Amino acid sequence: MTASRLKVPPATAQKLARLGIQLPMDLVLHLPLRYEDETRITPIADAPYGQSVQVEGEVRQCEVQYQPRKQLLAQLADASGAIWLRFLHFYPSQQKLCAVGQRLRVVGELRSGFHGDEMVHPKVHSAKAEQALPEVMTPVYPTVQGLTQPVLRRLIAKALEVEDLRDTLPEALRQALALPDFADAVHTLHHPPPDCAQQALALRQLPAWQRLKFDELLAQQLAMRILYRQRRHGGAPVLHGDGQLRQALLTHLPFALTAAQLRVLAEIDTDLGSPHPMRRLLQGDVGSGKTVVAALAALTAIEAGYQAALMAPTEILAEQHYLKLRDWLTPLGLNVAWVSGSQKKTARSAARAAMASGDAHLTIGTHALFQDDIGFARLGLVIVDEQHRFGVSQRLALSGKGGEPHQLMMSATPIPRTLAMSYYADLDVSVIDELPPGRTPIVTKLINAARRSEVMGAVAGAVAKGQQAYWVCPLIEESETLQLQTAVDTHAELSAALPGIQVGLVHGRMKSSDKATVMAAFQRNEIQLLVATTVIEVGVDVANASLMVIEHAERMGLAQLHQLRGRVGRGAAESRCVLLFEAPLSELAKARLKVMYDSTDGFEIARQDLRLRGPGEFLGAKQSGTPMLRFADLDADQPLLDAARDWAPRLLAEQPEAVQAHLQRWLSGREQFLRG
Repeated sequence: MTASRLKVPPATAQKLARLGIQLPMDLVLHLPLRYEDETRITPIADAPYGQSVQVEGEVRQCEVQYQPRKQLLAQLADASGAIWLRFLHFYPSQQKLCAVGQRLRVVGELRSGFHGDEMVHPKVHSAKAEQALPEVMTPVYPTVQGLTQPVLRRLIAKALEVEDLRDTLPEALRQALALPDFADAVHTLHHPPPDCAQQALALRQLPAWQRLKFDELLAQQLAMRILYRQRRHGGAPVLHGDGQLRQALLTHLPFALTAAQLRVLAEIDTDLGSPHPMRRLLQGDVGSGKTVVAALAALTAIEAGYQAALMAPTEILAEQHYLKLRDWLTPLGLNVAWVSGSQKKTARSAARAAMASGDAHLTIGTHALFQDDIGFARLGLVIVDEQHRFGVSQRLALSGKGGEPHQLMMSATPIPRTLAMSYYADLDVSVIDELPPGRTPIVTKLINAARRSEVMGAVAGAVAKGQQAYWVCPLIEESETLQLQTAVDTHAELSAALPGIQVGLVHGRMKSSDKATVMAAFQRNEIQLLVATTVIEVGVDVANASLMVIEHAERMGLAQLHQLRGRVGRGAAESRCVLLFEAPLSELAKARLKVMYDSTDGFEIARQDLRLRGPGEFLGAKQSGTPMLRFADLDADQPLLDAARDWAPRLLAEQPEAVQAHLQRWLSGREQFLRG
């Protein structure tokens, strides 16, 4: 890090970069995890257990013990009592500091020990009678190995001196929301006075915290609105079709579109007919019929003389899309190409040539679609399924294959309203909020793994009625750390326990052709029980499958459990989902399983998932490239989010200079990573 009046050594800069700190303002916004109150001395006799406290006294005893392990023990006493200081790892300098007769100030947590009340590895420094106590609490910052608290404190103090902390918010806005000045807020949070209640600091209830949370939410809203405006000024092909291919497909389909599907299709058509690039998120619960909507959108692009591409995160899902869409579109005289990483060279070369020449009307594949050797003649529409699983750079690479194509992003993980307002403010959102008729409700049961034999009996009963079942396992190979049943072992066990039932196996490490063979046999009911890893989480559609058994359900996330459960309930028979769990359950696992038992509504499950996991994990932030909020909480700070959404358009219209200053402070030019 180098800036005017603030320089750090290269080695320190590398450590700061691991904390996401690249600029001096990043230091200003690197706020403490907690605080140590060194503004007062507590008599040893009054020191409470279990909380950080500062005491002062004279060393009465000091020795190095070697049993049961080498450690430094020192007794510190004042007029009210005495405690022990214990160091399991220590340096000669610490031993010298704790010599008998030395006067020390010590900060740590008091606990009961073998020798009596003690502090283990407290912070210790020499005390002089005339030494004044600090006037503010001592911050403790998030850090990495090799970057000490004193170094961080010095750097942050210097950044607070040299950085421009003038307010970026108009006075009218601050008064309307009763927000403190920015400089006052950051100084308070780095160095709170003793009268700032620790609980209020911990719960982020102080006005200073409200100010920074609002600033962060406002910066996000401003950046996304700017991106949205830029997109509306971009150029994209106008995709109008004559409707013949669409009508031909609808005529051949064995079902009619729901009102919700027709509504979102009209929204997509409006975007495709615009000269501005579409960036639309299509949300729909498991089984709501997103794939057929995507196919009809692709047909509009094809009718207009352009190509379409569909990208899926896993090979098995991409292949499911390919097989389904090939069956739908080939009879219409269209060429559907397939690209995957496991393809043979000749097949890949043929697909690549068809895409480059324009002979491939629709191309379906995995991340292999955005490799450098892939190109399109006239790419008009990009469809990304399970879009949150792709990184920003991957989505940009695919859209960059054809100028400025329209983008349709699909997700079966519904985004709760508060999350969509914050992280998807630059996208248009369509929701299929209706399931096709004939979908049967799924009964969910929670069963202890000790009753495994009963579940096997239920599988046998379902097969005896002519139905099929899934048995899902989390891992392929034995793991000593997780001790989870493997798919391979489970396949062998179930094959032996259920004679007369054809048991198949599919997992992520199988060859693509082998997976396709097993899945095809399951589709034809030649396999009655399919043992699988979570590769079947999305895209698999077998109407005759009415029973889903999920092993170690306590280890899986809500979105994954909901997706897996959605593989059944697609036919006329009553469907069941059995969640097998190993006791004892953690509180989080209990909460997740209760949500699954109580609800089959994907939006409600997503809302609970957000509550349990927070937005970072929910969105797959590391994969998606979406910058997470550091300070604001979307649930607790809903009023601040609403205010940020209200003020953002006003500031953009009336005070563009203030907007630029605010974005520079909070995003430092990184706003392009908000959305791919």
